[in-house]
Amino acid sequence: MILVSKIKKVLFLRVTGIFLLGSMAAGAQTATDLENAVWIGDARVQPVLDSLMYEDDPAPIFRKEFVADKTIRSATLFITAAGYYSATVNGKTLEKNYCDPAWTDFSKRIYYAEYDIKDNLLKGKNCISVTLGNGFYNPLPLTFWGVYNLRDALVTGRPVLLAKIKVVYANGKTEEIVTNKSWKYAYGPVIRNNVYLGERYDARKEIKGNALPGFNDRQWEVAVEKTGPGGKLQKTFFPHIQVIDIKKPVKIMEAPKGVYVVDMGVNFTGTFKIKLHGKEGDTIRFRFGERIYDNNTLNPMTAVAGQIKKKGIGGPGAPALADQEGMYIFGKNGEAEYSPLFSYRVYRYMEISGLRHPPLKSDMEGIALSSNVDRKNSFSSSNDLINSIQQMISRTFLSNLMSVQSDCPGREKFPYGGDMKATSEAFVYNFNMHSFYKKVLYDWIDAYQDTVFIDAAPYVGLKYCGLNFESSIFDVQHNLFQYYGDTALVRELYDFDLKWMDKAARIHPSGIVDKGLSDHESLVNVPVQLLGTAAYLKTAEIMKEFAVVMHDKENEKRFAALEEKIRNSLREMYWTGNTSGDLIDRQSREASMTYINSLPEQEKKAAIAALDSTKDAFNKQTLYTLLLYCGVIPEKDQQAAVDLLLKAIDDAPAGHFTTGIFGTRYILEVLSQYGHADKVFKIVNSKEFPGWGFMIKNGATTQWETWKESDNIYSNCHPMFGSVSGWFYKWLAGIRPLTPGFKKFVIAPVLPEHLSQVKCSYESPQGTIVANWDKKNAENIFTITVPAGSVATFQLPTKHPRKVTVKKVNAGTSFSPEVKGDGTCAFDLAAGNYLITAE
Repeated sequence: MILVSKIKKVLFLRVTGIFLLGSMAAGAQTATDLENAVWIGDARVQPVLDSLMYEDDPAPIFRKEFVADKTIRSATLFITAAGYYSATVNGKTLEKNYCDPAWTDFSKRIYYAEYDIKDNLLKGKNCISVTLGNGFYNPLPLTFWGVYNLRDALVTGRPVLLAKIKVVYANGKTEEIVTNKSWKYAYGPVIRNNVYLGERYDARKEIKGNALPGFNDRQWEVAVEKTGPGGKLQKTFFPHIQVIDIKKPVKIMEAPKGVYVVDMGVNFTGTFKIKLHGKEGDTIRFRFGERIYDNNTLNPMTAVAGQIKKKGIGGPGAPALADQEGMYIFGKNGEAEYSPLFSYRVYRYMEISGLRHPPLKSDMEGIALSSNVDRKNSFSSSNDLINSIQQMISRTFLSNLMSVQSDCPGREKFPYGGDMKATSEAFVYNFNMHSFYKKVLYDWIDAYQDTVFIDAAPYVGLKYCGLNFESSIFDVQHNLFQYYGDTALVRELYDFDLKWMDKAARIHPSGIVDKGLSDHESLVNVPVQLLGTAAYLKTAEIMKEFAVVMHDKENEKRFAALEEKIRNSLREMYWTGNTSGDLIDRQSREASMTYINSLPEQEKKAAIAALDSTKDAFNKQTLYTLLLYCGVIPEKDQQAAVDLLLKAIDDAPAGHFTTGIFGTRYILEVLSQYGHADKVFKIVNSKEFPGWGFMIKNGATTQWETWKESDNIYSNCHPMFGSVSGWFYKWLAGIRPLTPGFKKFVIAPVLPEHLSQVKCSYESPQGTIVANWDKKNAENIFTITVPAGSVATFQLPTKHPRKVTVKKVNAGTSFSPEVKGDGTCAFDLAAGNYLITAE
């Protein structure tokens, strides 16, 4: 009888979802934070036909009441979902995190959040209420570009919830409230939600009081226990998506027929909040865009999902125009404050229709969202255009951090490797990206495919961009190693990296990369054989360095040999000692063919294709840049190659760069390394086409996807050309690591003629680095901070200074370093604050 009684008690506790764990030490954790909780969802099944998925599908609301009848020491909510969730405790929304959990392959990995809810609980009855959204777990079957359906690539299903509340009382007892079939659910006012198309809300379907204890939920359905998507549960270790700024409207314009367009002043990613007035049944419609037409009507075209812009492109049931939109239908309450729960959009302009009266600027605000990375790093200068470019890029970067680093936050939202390869170093200079990029690397590990390179992770079905895109995972690892000193991650991912290199060797046995997307948005053709092969070379170089960290002599030799093999191939195919600038004269082609004919038959075909591609228009800026960047050109020829690069720039429109996303990153670096940072500054500090200043001149507040202005096809919020922001930190301020984690680093700023001041600070693992400079008459004054645990090598940016004085602030000491025979001056600085004057 005693045994039967115990079994009945356990069954009762299981059904009620309340577990009394007896006396436990305060703060003690169970083996798993979500142990005993069960995935729950609704009883609906997915429609058989794709077209039916576009009909109303109200978001389920789950609720559970429980009693806390003792003095509470602590109360913690652990929660996640496949899809998105929005939770309340006793009617108070836990608003800190948005679009949670992070986008992952839910069959491999699911992150959960932790909330301190002690102050939300009452003595006695309490209630937790959770609404589920679709997120990337239950996307619509939109066929992007008429080809790709996310549902064919992502692990999908009906949204499901997993949660546990752990209450620790003052007497040491612990109580757990977990998700299981003791929870109830009903369908609420969010009648549609999609991460691309937006959300529709019908206030007539609101269930008053459901989030409060004491609500009568007898008519609600019993939650259905589910198996869940299968991914390993992990506590979120990277920044959640949160509110980073509030935007106030700067202008409201009335378009024809009672349609109003609200200008938020800048383009950004996020949501909105608006106060509305109307009568029951009134329908307010919202649309969003990055631009407006000349007549002040909304232009939504640059952010249309998957370029679905006419009937039939998006698949059965899809809208003819897959723009960012939303809807609010009034209930009995004539006044409402509305903010969407389960979607985000990129917009500067918000179109509102269906209002009975014109909206007021005071009735609305834009809510800027981003993964809330630390933003303590800063760069500014005396030049307004440079500052505007920096602000534009910073805003663009943050707009594309939505638990993944996306290419654009509207049209695709995809985490492409190419954008990350081009900009990850610039992101690291602007923000603390350490934990965010670790999450990104795990996404790529989860998405790995053994016989092909994919374009984005989580995997979205795209696999045509090739090695150049997927190799970005090595750039990111190397940045985490160099900038944060993360050797633990090198060790953790080393076996995976070796497996990846084996795959690359199988797919490209000759070392020549002959397939994939090349220098995206280059104004002149760049063959993938050049760009992709250079990416493979740099990957081998990184792996050689990682092998040294791992004390792996065998693989160190292996990757050194691979690096040299690829370098030799590039030299034979693209240089061959020819310094005339004419790549395809008879002599160079004959020399190349001699080399190519010596290759095995299977490798010869790829090499000939690479050579033949140079017959077409060829971006010589990218060519000479890559050959110099990869160390392909012999030292005796390097100055000739630099001269050819400078000539290729001078011959271009406005004497500017014509490079794409990768070539732009590398050309900034190469020109600066070879003493032509002034040339870079002149180009950046110009409003002529093509360039960043041209974007600013034409009203851009976030960075365009293409050098050319686009009001229809291309995204107006794309990070890929943002590598120039890293150049500001790296060369104008001069902050560069010499050893991993900035234990040793250099401050070697350049001082362009038309720039009089730079202020820059960077949060290194050792502490804050400050690198400010100011030109005052005949003096250059540098204000430097070297953090504890670091040594900085300071290099004067000008030769032949007459006098250099170094004063250690608050120490009362100073010295005059030696000016060397070649007119340069460099010296080490220990931790401290310094004032350096050079005359």
